[in-house]
Amino acid sequence: MSPQNPIIEGNKASILWKGKSAPHVINDIHMWEEAPQKMAHVDKDLWAYSMELPAAAYLEYSFYEPRTKTRIEDPLNQNTVYNGIGQYNHFFYMPGHSATKLAIRKKNILHGKLTHHLVETWMLADEGQRDVYLYHPPVSGPVPLLVVYDGTDYLERGKLNVIVDNLIHEKRIQPIAMAFLQNGDDRRAVEYACSDATIMWLDNVILPLAHKRLNLLDVVNQRGAFGVLGASFGGLMSMYTGLRMSETFGKVISQSGVFESEKRDFAVVDLIKHQHAHNLKIWMDIGHFDWLLEDNRRLQPILREKGYDVTYHEFSGGHNYTCWRDEVWRGLEHLFGN
Repeated sequence: MSPQNPIIEGNKASILWKGKSAPHVINDIHMWEEAPQKMAHVDKDLWAYSMELPAAAYLEYSFYEPRTKTRIEDPLNQNTVYNGIGQYNHFFYMPGHSATKLAIRKKNILHGKLTHHLVETWMLADEGQRDVYLYHPPVSGPVPLLVVYDGTDYLERGKLNVIVDNLIHEKRIQPIAMAFLQNGDDRRAVEYACSDATIMWLDNVILPLAHKRLNLLDVVNQRGAFGVLGASFGGLMSMYTGLRMSETFGKVISQSGVFESEKRDFAVVDLIKHQHAHNLKIWMDIGHFDWLLEDNRRLQPILREKGYDVTYHEFSGGHNYTCWRDEVWRGLEHLFGN
């Protein structure tokens, strides 16, 4: 039987290649194409790239030919996942970690219902209409709403509706409704980089739709009962939404949020320093292999110094939806737990 990548011995993971010469390895830890890693010549036609990893790590990688700037499929690892930007990565879990079972759809439980809606883009610099998916939990009474930025990614790649189904069934969270918002594709950064146009769209288009189609709690009487979730720039926009609309969105989940770019802070950092809407409850998580790790770490003392209720969690992974899928239950339990 031929070996399968990677070969794991203790905390050492080795990726093998057979051939007269070897491609480079690009991965979560080394900023992908920005820092290709050379493989070591082991014996005759055998090459290896080895690394020490935490027991609970998840890693994505690919073989790469730097001269042609092309990726090469790993014939020894059939596990692949879409990276969201037109490529597929190979992946593996170390022995101390595995994919969350909460993302597996169970047959013999009550499931929430997804409905599809087309909405006007209004203040967004976009023509026509945009998709919104609403999740109706399997209960009849009024519930809080969770707005999800990059909603189609969280549905398709993050399996968030399945995770919420299972968390509700296991009574680990209270029933919640969700609104999955489509981003503006090439306008995503503009819409999510602390955009008041997005805030206005959310307030005047999305929330009226959600109130009309879902049985939601009254945030006038239960101030800040709704939540908002996003990853990367969506994590930034989630934090901004909470800071700008805390009377509605008092609960924020930011996964691998972007808070600085080109040595300039985004507006959320200034709002936090001025203790704007300091009644928020915030969950933040990020991976040890994520290039935004130090950006997230340096925000913690600022949040705590200014009196925010923030819970911060790090995991052994990178900047991808597999990690956000596997970790999002923690934030949901913390903010919506029974």
